[in-house]
Amino acid sequence: MHTIQELLQTLVPSPDNAFSPTNFQDVFYPISIAAFVLLIGAIVLYNVQVRKLHKHPPLVALQEWLLWTAVCVYGLVLIEAVFEFWFVTVVLTLVIGLGVFVWIRFFRFPPEIAAYNRQLARARSTAQTRAASKYVDPSSTVRARKSRRRRR
Repeated sequence: MHTIQELLQTLVPSPDNAFSPTNFQDVFYPISIAAFVLLIGAIVLYNVQVRKLHKHPPLVALQEWLLWTAVCVYGLVLIEAVFEFWFVTVVLTLVIGLGVFVWIRFFRFPPEIAAYNRQLARARSTAQTRAASKYVDPSSTVRARKSRRRRR
C-alpha cells in the first residue's frame, strides 16, 4: 500500500517520474507513436476535407479548428516525449486536448452549421419558387420559331 508521502512524491517533478522510455516502458512508445500518427492523420484529413468542402465556409472553419487543435495537442505530446517532461503534463495535455476536440465538434460549431443549413435551404426554396412561377404557363417553355427568310 502506498503512503500519502509516496503519492505526493509522484506529483512533484523529478527524474523518477519523467516521461521517458526507462520510466514508462509500457506507455511511452504507444503514446508517442499514436501522437505522431494522429498528427499526420489530422493533416491528411484536413487537406481532403477542405478540398471537398471548399464551398461551405462553416465546414472549412470546423476543419481548421480541428487541425490546429490536433497540431497543438499532438505536437505538445511529441515535444513532451522528446524532452522527457513530467508525466502529469502529458496526461493533462491529452485530457485537455480531447476536451477541446469534443467542445469544438459538439458545442462550438453545430449552431453555426445549423444556421448555414437553414440559409442553404432558404436559398434553395426561393430558387425553386422562382423557377416554378416562371413556367406557370406551359407554352412559355416553347420557343417561337424564327421566320425563314427566302433567298433571292
